[in-house]
Amino acid sequence: MLRPSSLLTSLLVAVCLLWGIAEASLGDRLPEFRECVQVCARENCDPNNNPTHIPIHRRLLLWTCPQECDYTCQHIITQQRLATSQPITQFHGKWPFIRVLGIQEPFSVIFSLGNLAAHNWGLTKLRRELPASYPLRKYYIMFAFFGGASWVFSTLFHTRDFAVTEQLDYFAAGASVLYGMYYTPVRVFRLDRPTPRRESVLRLWTILCCIMYIAHVAYLKLWKWNYTYNMAANVTVGLVQNALWSYFSWKRWKENRQTWAIWPGVAVAWLMMVMSLELLDFPPLWGALDAHSLWHLGTIGPTILWYNFMVKDSQDNIANGAKLKDIKA
Repeated sequence: MLRPSSLLTSLLVAVCLLWGIAEASLGDRLPEFRECVQVCARENCDPNNNPTHIPIHRRLLLWTCPQECDYTCQHIITQQRLATSQPITQFHGKWPFIRVLGIQEPFSVIFSLGNLAAHNWGLTKLRRELPASYPLRKYYIMFAFFGGASWVFSTLFHTRDFAVTEQLDYFAAGASVLYGMYYTPVRVFRLDRPTPRRESVLRLWTILCCIMYIAHVAYLKLWKWNYTYNMAANVTVGLVQNALWSYFSWKRWKENRQTWAIWPGVAVAWLMMVMSLELLDFPPLWGALDAHSLWHLGTIGPTILWYNFMVKDSQDNIANGAKLKDIKA
């Protein structure tokens, strides 16, 4: 089993690598691309000169004539570069994807919906298999709500990349990650138990997490839209909760020697493995399947495993509590 110390080291290395590979796109700065867009807009977008008709399914997704020119020119320049053995480059920070029915990144949308389905399945499982009286049930259900919301906004963002869909995607993802950090100590240290000390700690922890999220959104929205900061904040929060879950997984396995007890460690290691896809970014296969979409695909399995763990862990706690009551009786 992967020990917490070695897992944390691996995560830190991955973070350093992620920070090191960030670079701006070049395609939208190419003179030939800019000229192509200008010519296209002049010949096709003049409202007084029979502008090119945009199909209804693309207009429903808010495609405009200038955006159609931008999309078309991306692929014209890409084909020209490939014909002269030049590498494919990004435009506006993204690869030149082939859209489907007006959807900009079809596989990222499909896999985002797959993650949404995994959270919906997990929510149903939690409600069906955990009694309403179980104190951790409400925290797990909120985890499903936050997770589901983040994938809804991810779907919207990958369908159409606007400033508003990007911001909603980032803010929802940040909320999901921070909620994961919030409920982790609640389970690991059982802050849900009604003792005066735990209630005080839980109250302070709740306030602190709310303040951190408000400050995070305020900084990005009111001060500076900073991609590096956003990534650093999410990765740091993820590191802390992953380390806690890895420790908890190891501790639970030592206590009961049950296979399900190591599932959190397996899920974290799984996520680390698929995270490497982001490090090995490559132009989209068939113009649609890129590293980022595969990262979304890779998170579906750990999500399912995580809900199974939460149910098993909860059922074990409930069974042990019942045994304890029988012994006292």
